[in-house]
Amino acid sequence: MKSATTLRLVIAISMVICSMLLLVLLHYGLDSQGYYARMLMDRNATTYPLTVQNIMWVVFFLGFGEILLRLFVSVREGRQLRLGYLSEDVNAPMLTPRNIGTVYQKTAHAASQGFFLPRLIQRITLMFQSSRATDQAHSLLNTSLDLFMHEVDIGYNMIRYLMWLIPSLGFIGTVKGIGDALDVVGLTAPTDPKLLSTVTKSLAVAFDTTLLGLIMAAVLLLAMHIIQGREEETLNKSGQYCVDNLINRLHAGQQSQS
Repeated sequence: MKSATTLRLVIAISMVICSMLLLVLLHYGLDSQGYYARMLMDRNATTYPLTVQNIMWVVFFLGFGEILLRLFVSVREGRQLRLGYLSEDVNAPMLTPRNIGTVYQKTAHAASQGFFLPRLIQRITLMFQSSRATDQAHSLLNTSLDLFMHEVDIGYNMIRYLMWLIPSLGFIGTVKGIGDALDVVGLTAPTDPKLLSTVTKSLAVAFDTTLLGLIMAAVLLLAMHIIQGREEETLNKSGQYCVDNLINRLHAGQQSQS
C-alpha cells in the first residue's frame, strides 16, 4: 500500500511537470494573437499565465497520470496469470487438503502485495482446508470476484472526479467570460465602435473554456473505459484460471477422500 501511494505521488509530480513543459511549448510555439493561443491558454488574459485553461491542462495531465497508474496495475495483474501458481496439466495430481498447502505457500509473497490472483488462490485453499467442501470454495470464489470488481471500480474514483472537475472548470471560465463581457458593456459607451468586437472576443474566450473542458473530459473518459475494461478482463481471467485449475481439481480430490 505504501509503495502504491509513493508511485501515485511520483506519477502526479511527473504529470504536473509535463503539463508545465507543454504550456511552455504552447507559449513559445503559438502566435500570441492567434485562435489556438486564445482557446488553449487564453494568452491575452490580464491574469495570464494564471488562466482557467492553464489550470485545466494541469488537471488533465493529473487525470492522465491516474490512467497510467491503472494501466501499470493492469499490466502487473496480467503478469500474475503467467507465473504458474497452479498446474495447468490435465494429468496433474488432484488437490486434497493434505497437499494443497504447497499452493498456499507458493502464493504467499504475491498475495501480501495485493495481487488479485494470489489472493483468490489463498482464500480458496484456506476455505477448502477448513471445510473440505468444493461448493463452499466455489461460492467464496464468486463472492471474492464481486468484491475485487468493486475494488477495481473504487480505483477509478479519482479519475472520475478529475473528469468532473475539468468541464466544471470550463463552465466556470465561461461564466467568468460572460461576466467580463457584461462588465465591458457596462463601462463602455454604446457608441464606441470597438464595443462589439471587445464583447464578442470576451464571449469567444468564455465558450472556448467549455469546449476545451469537454474535449479533455472525453479523452480521459475514453482512456478510462479502455483501461478499466482491460483490468476487469484480467480479473475475469483470474477467476476462470481458478475455476479451471483449482476449483475443478478440488472437486475431484474431495471425491477421492470420501
